[in-house]
Amino acid sequence: MKIVVIGGTGLIGSKLIGKLSEHGHEAVAASPNSGVNTLTGEGLAKVLVGAQVVVDVSNSPSWEDEAVMDFFRTSTSNLLAAEAAAGVGHHVALSVVGTDRMLESGYFRAKSVQEKLIKESGIPYTIIHATQFFEFVSSIAETGAVGSTIRMSPALIQPISADDVASAVGHLASSEPLNGTLEIAGPDQFGLDELVRKALSFHNDPREVISDPEARYYNFVRLTERELLPGDNARIFATRFEDWLPQNAAR
Repeated sequence: MKIVVIGGTGLIGSKLIGKLSEHGHEAVAASPNSGVNTLTGEGLAKVLVGAQVVVDVSNSPSWEDEAVMDFFRTSTSNLLAAEAAAGVGHHVALSVVGTDRMLESGYFRAKSVQEKLIKESGIPYTIIHATQFFEFVSSIAETGAVGSTIRMSPALIQPISADDVASAVGHLASSEPLNGTLEIAGPDQFGLDELVRKALSFHNDPREVISDPEARYYNFVRLTERELLPGDNARIFATRFEDWLPQNAAR
């Protein structure tokens, strides 16, 4: 099966390409570096020739409200139009748990528009809502850093490893379209402040993590207790943060 991965050179995309190839699929990494640009449409018709499935794991280079909305609206519209012309039978998109609950943020408003375009396209689809990745805990911490302290919300989070996300996306891409949304998450819940403390402690970072209900997630959204958590029907993966940390310390 030919599966084209938009954003195939990024964190999830590169892992996904490997997993799909291991399972015998013709996995094609598509990105501006390979001559495929979803914003301009360049290279889309050529790369989609013979493709049965398209997986979109791309992300906006800017989170500024207007820029991120333009990215997801334009790139998704161009991609869906090219898929329709090429006869692609399954569109798979990676999105975020809690997207519909965090519309205070321009980023999540843009992701919501992306999902609406997919649902209304007429192309069979699967949308995957993932919780936050282990790999981004350190960058989340830095958004709350001031001097020797880090202010973090105590809101609950149930993070997942990028490797497990790629496994989930690969499995769903090679399955029949859901024409719906599936949530995926890791096995454990933490307070966001607690999660950051664990990461800092492992790396012997002496900064103090202060629990602050007013601290904003990525400096955008004030969280309530459960906005970042999946629902009861989420697919839960096994990798635990405490096990992932020592295996990925060098990164």
